Amino acid sequence: MDQTLNQYDLLLKGGHVIDPANGIDGVRDVAIQEGKIARVAEGIPSAQAKKVVDVSGRYVTPGLLDIHVHVYGFDGWLFPDTHAFPNGVTTVVDTGGAGWKNFEAFREEVLPKAKTRVFAFLNIVGAGMLGAVEQDVSEMKAVPAAEMIRKYPEVLIGSKTAHFMGPGWEAVDGAVEAAALSGTFAMIDFMPKPHRSYRELLLERLRPGDIHTHLYAKHIPLLGEDGKVNGYVREARERGVLFDLGHGAGSFWFRIAAPAMNQGFGPDSISTDLHKSSALIPNATMPVTMSKMLNLGMPFREVVLRSTVEPARVIRRPELGTLSVGSEADVAAFRIEEGAFGFVDSGHAKMRGSRRFQCALTVRAGQIVWDLDGLSWPDWETAGKYDVIR
Repeated sequence: MDQTLNQYDLLLKGGHVIDPANGIDGVRDVAIQEGKIARVAEGIPSAQAKKVVDVSGRYVTPGLLDIHVHVYGFDGWLFPDTHAFPNGVTTVVDTGGAGWKNFEAFREEVLPKAKTRVFAFLNIVGAGMLGAVEQDVSEMKAVPAAEMIRKYPEVLIGSKTAHFMGPGWEAVDGAVEAAALSGTFAMIDFMPKPHRSYRELLLERLRPGDIHTHLYAKHIPLLGEDGKVNGYVREARERGVLFDLGHGAGSFWFRIAAPAMNQGFGPDSISTDLHKSSALIPNATMPVTMSKMLNLGMPFREVVLRSTVEPARVIRRPELGTLSVGSEADVAAFRIEEGAFGFVDSGHAKMRGSRRFQCALTVRAGQIVWDLDGLSWPDWETAGKYDVIR
C-alpha cells in the first residue's frame, strides 16, 4: 500500500502564499497534519491528503493576530470566535477588560469556551474596565497586578491602562511598573492633559517594547501644527517604543492617518479595538482595517506583515504569525476584491478606495472554522443522502 496516501489531514491547494516570516511570496500548497503545518511547497499531490481545498485565486496567509480587542469586562465586549474567525483572525489579545481582582473569573468564564487563541493585557485597575472605577487611583496597584501576570504567563502578556481622565501619571506609571515587576511590557491608551504630555509619555515614561495604542486618534498630537509628524514621535520609535493602530469607534481618523502615512509613519501593528460599537459604523474588523491601510498607501505585503509577523513580535510570541513547518496550523485565505469601495473612519468621513480584503477561509489549529464560499464542501446535488459532512 502506498504510504503517501492520506498522509496529510488537510491540503490547501493552489493559493498565493504570503508568509513574511519565511520569505514566501508565490503559489504554494499548504499541507496540515495533526493540527500543525506539515509542508509548504509547490505541487503537493492531492492524493496525499484526506481533504483537499482548492484556494486558487486567493491569498493564503498565516492566521491574523489582532492584538487590541475586547472580549471581557468592557461593556461592549464580544465573544471572540464569532468575530475573529469570519475575519481571518486566529489570535486575539483582550486589552484590559480584567484587572487583578477579576482576571480569574475571565479565565474561567470565557477562555475555556473560545476556540480562538486568547491572550490578555491585565488592567492596572484592580476591577478592570467597569466604568467609574477606571478613574479610581486607589485601584491602580502595580504589585498585585504583577503577581497576577506572573501567575498566568500562558495568557497574560503584560499590563494595560485605558480611559484614565485624571491629571496625573498614576495609570501610566502603575501599568509600566506592573510590567517591569513581571518582566513584561505595557500597552498604553493615553489622553494628553495639561500636566501630562504625549511627548513626556513617549520619551520619559515608556520603555523600549512598551506600546502606545490608538496611533491615529484625533486626541493624539501625532502631527504638529505644520501637519508633519512630530520629531519626538519619530525619536520614540527610534528608542524602541511601539505604535499600535487600535482603530476602535473613536480612534482612527483619515485626517490624521493619511498625512502620517504620506510621511512614512505607519503602525508597527494593525489592530481593531473591536467591540460592539466599533464593529458597526466604522466597521473596525481586521479585513476592513487592513483595507483602509492598503488604500492609504501601505504596500499589500506590508499590510500582511503588520497583521501577522509584526504583532507576534510586538507581543513577544514569535512562534505565531507564521506558516513554518511544525507551527500550529492557523491559516487564512483572502480574496482581494477590486472595484469602487468606500471606507468610513471614526468621524464618519469617507475615503474612496479600489481594493479590499475579504476573508474566504479560516483554519484554526488545523480545523476549518470559517468557509465563506463553501470551498471545503461538496455540492449538495452530488453529495447523496448526506448528513453533516466532515
